[in-house]
Amino acid sequence: MTASAPTSVDGLEARPTPATRVTAHRRPAWHAATVAAVSPESPNARRLVLDVPTWPGNDPGQHLDLRLTAEDGYQASRSYSIASSGEAPQVVLAVDRVVDGEVSPFLVDAVEVGDALEVHGPLGGWFVWRPGASERPVQLIAGGSGIVPLVAIATAHAEAADPAPFRLLYAVRTPEDVFFRPELDRAAAAGAPLETTIVYSRVAPPGAASPAGRLTRESLARAVFPPEAGALVYVCGSTPFVEQVLRWLGELGHDTTDVRAERFGGAS
Repeated sequence: MTASAPTSVDGLEARPTPATRVTAHRRPAWHAATVAAVSPESPNARRLVLDVPTWPGNDPGQHLDLRLTAEDGYQASRSYSIASSGEAPQVVLAVDRVVDGEVSPFLVDAVEVGDALEVHGPLGGWFVWRPGASERPVQLIAGGSGIVPLVAIATAHAEAADPAPFRLLYAVRTPEDVFFRPELDRAAAAGAPLETTIVYSRVAPPGAASPAGRLTRESLARAVFPPEAGALVYVCGSTPFVEQVLRWLGELGHDTTDVRAERFGGAS
C-alpha cells in the first residue's frame, strides 16, 4: 500500500504528544535491506519480507520510504505502510500493483529473494497505537490495501493480550482481495479478540452474513462502536474511501477529534 503522510481529520495537523513521538533509538534513517521472502497476497498484490539488519524497530501503524536505484543511477522512492512492528530486524510490507506505476509493478512482478533495496524509517507518530497506552475501545476501518498498517495494530493488540476492546471493519471487493487473512484469523481467536466485519462490494463468499454490496453509512453504523463508546478510530484507504468514511462518522455523531486517518493514492 502506498501511504500518504498521516493526517488528522479536517486537514488539521496533529499535535504530537509524548505517546506519539518517535523514541530516540528509533530515529528515521536510511537502511540497507535484502528481500528475504515474497508471496502472493491477492491477485494484484504481493507480500514482501525484508531483512534489515540495522532496523531499529517500529511501532504499530508506522510507515517507511522504499527506494529503488536503477543501473544508470536513476532513483525512485515511494512510501509504504508497515504490516509488522516491534524490535525484530525484519519488516513486512504488502504492495498493491498500481497500473502505470513506477515502483509497485517492479515490487509486485519482478523483485526476487536476495534483491537489495533501501528503506528509510521508521516514519510517522500520529497513526500509531501501543499496547497498554489506553483502555479506550479501538475501531479500525480499512478499505482494500488500507488494511496494512491496521493489521500491525491488530496483531500487536492480540500478541500483548491488551484488554482494550477492538473492532475491525474491512471493505474489499472479493474474498480473494482480503489481505493478511491468517493474521486476522489469529487476532480474532486471541485472548483479546478482534471483532471483525468484512464488507464485500462485488462478490461475497458462501455463508457471508450479508450479500455483496458497497459499504454504506448504515452498514458502517452497524459494524463500528457507537459514538457513546468513545472509541479511538483509525481509518486507512484510498482518499475517496477515507473522506467518505469521515463524513459518515461525523453524521453518525462520532467525535472526529478521536479519528486518525491515513490516505493513499497517486502514482506508485
